Formats: sequence, C-alpha cells, structure tokens
Amino acid sequence: MMDIPMMTVEKMDENGVNTLRYLPGRCVNCGRCSEVCPHRVFLAGERRAVLSSPDQCMECGACMLNCPAGAIMVDSGVGCAAAMIKAALTGSKEVTCGPDCCGR
Repeated sequence: MMDIPMMTVEKMDENGVNTLRYLPGRCVNCGRCSEVCPHRVFLAGERRAVLSSPDQCMECGACMLNCPAGAIMVDSGVGCAAAMIKAALTGSKEVTCGPDCCGR
C-alpha cells in the first residue's frame, strides 16, 4: 500500500504578505507549479513539490490554476497586479512583489 502523507495546510507568510496555501499531501509532483511560477516559489521535489521561496509569491494564481491535484490555493490577483503594472511602466524584466513593492 502506498504511503500518503497527512495533508496539512501551511500559511506561507506569517506576516500576511501573501495568501499562498499548500497542501503537500495532495501533491502528485507533476511539476506544473514550478513550470508556471515566475518567481520559482515551487520546485519539483523527490516525492512532491518543495516550497523554495514562498515569500516571493506575487499571487498571480498560475500555480493554483495549473495544479491538477488541487494542492495549492491562493487569492489570485491580490498582490500581483501592482507589481506587474510597475514592471511594465518601468520597463523592468523582473516583476517583484512583497513589502517593498510599489510603496507598500
């Protein structure tokens, strides 16, 4: 019988900077989250995705929309719009979000 880890909800940022939540027990390690994330928040692990930098999440929602197992939840659009607009206006190739973004 396959060993399935207990599902847990993890709040990624204790300071409330983003709304990313991850259920590692549901992860099937398909790699889609790491493929679509512009900030490499997720990396493919040996048995499930690994959070490499959850504080860099800009809440675009791409990971959640592409996760076939429903292991990722985020209130998409909460943090990414201002960062994307700022990057477009300044011609920056790097979109950053978080406490230092856009005068927050």
